[in-house]
Amino acid sequence: MILTIRDARPDELVEVGRVVSEAYVADGALSYDDPHYRTLERAPLEASGSQFIIAELDGRLVGSVTWCPPGSSQREIALPDEGEFRQLGVLPDSRGFGIARQLVEACLGRAKDIGLSAVVISSAPWMTTAHALYEDLGFVALPERDWSPRPEVELTTFRHDLS
Repeated sequence: MILTIRDARPDELVEVGRVVSEAYVADGALSYDDPHYRTLERAPLEASGSQFIIAELDGRLVGSVTWCPPGSSQREIALPDEGEFRQLGVLPDSRGFGIARQLVEACLGRAKDIGLSAVVISSAPWMTTAHALYEDLGFVALPERDWSPRPEVELTTFRHDLS
């Protein structure tokens, strides 16, 4: 088994959107007819200033995370001195190999490389496996920054201090 973490090429962005959308569907977070499914699927094609970090397992794209440094159109909650990542997803048949951890660690490394003070992420209550990963990596919940993009969606904010 060979795992590679790297930036997506422009010709892979459609596949990146599909992988993340499929990962969310597999978790029961979305259905194929949910409008947010199409939003996730199109996000890599419409974002500016974001970087799409992918995981390949034996040459097959199996996971992705959207890294949102300052200037990214995808930033939702990051302060000017913080980085943010979004849309972390790994296909179900490729889970359990530490892929999500390596994708998050890639974001933390990029934040350190450009001198940011912290990295933040918004996460839904049902994403308990992700919450455990974030906490294991040193993220802490920041209830004062929790928010809701839509009335039916409550998001928890986690922050990893890099100082």
